[in-house]
Amino acid sequence: MMPAAMPGVPAANALDSLPTADFFGFESLLSERERLKLQELREFLAVEIAPFATEWWNNAEFPAHLLPKLAALELSAPAQRGYSHLFAGLVIAEITRVDTSIATFFLVHHDLFVESLYGFGSDEQKARLLDDAANLRTTGAFALTEPDHGSDVAGGMETRARRVSGSTGAADGGGDVWILNGAKRWIGNGTFCDYMLVWARDEADGAIRGFIVDAALPGVSRSRIENKIALRTVQNADIVFRDVRVAEADRFAGIGSFEDTNELLRGSRIMVAWQAVGQQLAAFDVARQHAVERQQFGRPLAKFQLIQQQLVTMLGNAVASMGMMVRIAQLQQEGKADMAQVALAKSYTSARMRETVAMGRSILGGNGIVSDFRMAKIFADAEAIYTYEGSFEINTLIVGRAVTGVSAIV
Repeated sequence: MMPAAMPGVPAANALDSLPTADFFGFESLLSERERLKLQELREFLAVEIAPFATEWWNNAEFPAHLLPKLAALELSAPAQRGYSHLFAGLVIAEITRVDTSIATFFLVHHDLFVESLYGFGSDEQKARLLDDAANLRTTGAFALTEPDHGSDVAGGMETRARRVSGSTGAADGGGDVWILNGAKRWIGNGTFCDYMLVWARDEADGAIRGFIVDAALPGVSRSRIENKIALRTVQNADIVFRDVRVAEADRFAGIGSFEDTNELLRGSRIMVAWQAVGQQLAAFDVARQHAVERQQFGRPLAKFQLIQQQLVTMLGNAVASMGMMVRIAQLQQEGKADMAQVALAKSYTSARMRETVAMGRSILGGNGIVSDFRMAKIFADAEAIYTYEGSFEINTLIVGRAVTGVSAIV
């Protein structure tokens, strides 16, 4: 269990008799197998991550020693292991509840890179790469965003791929190769990953192609993005490709256009919306504990009406967000979750998250601006969730287009 003296971290005490932040009992929708696995995950997070997460965040260090332990949980791509989409979402929410950075690493590697192998990899690529990736013996990244193109990357992508026939390079396998040139930015896991899924525009026909790029190839350079105020444990990278030679065997055969990525992007957007749920659960946990234990004017903060009002608003936001995501998970299970529904979920949950973490920071007063008490870290990390996987504004406009039939984006 987590040390009871650790400031701002829920511990075994009188709070254990109070209702959890899952106020409507959504976890009861899980199977018995899933509930037991979720409890195993919580125990792991309490021992292996919670006591150290703030230090990693303060130092902007990624705990690579955790990878074998994370792999031992056997939670890579849960849906591929027979778990429900609801369980998969709650896994991300629970990891986020303890540390957003580790949750972000998890979803970038498993929900983007590993799921890409499942969905678009050839039989040979799966045989060569999937087992090591699923078991975290190798790590992956998803290289889509560019220095000058974020929300408009589909149409504005500048990274180029040119096919060259008759290569004789041993590293190319002796066959055709692709020459990559360009740059990517904000690539999670990018500083240390073994492989990255790189998106580039085919010079021949303008189509978007996907490539499995060995990060050690000549011409690949990586540098860590410094001075972040959010997700400091995540090693986001600037990546430059200069005449990088990628074998035809490492092109994703299942990718023929940017539209082929929609399933991946929809899935990762759902998981980031689950992160918005996890952030709210974390903020509520920390704020409630502080309100119950902190004495002001001779009584606990929790006895003040304004504090109770803020806690109830935080709880309501978290429960409403979780309820929306439970329905999204049900639609996923039925194969019916469309991008507009997912965009609404991401925009709504991230907006509620922003309000929730701000109230939590307020409840902690001055202690809310130092990472020692967790809330400052929760507050800062929320800003990344609000922006990535489609900013609040872009997701709002996707929904606006769906409900009006008119696009305000282009």
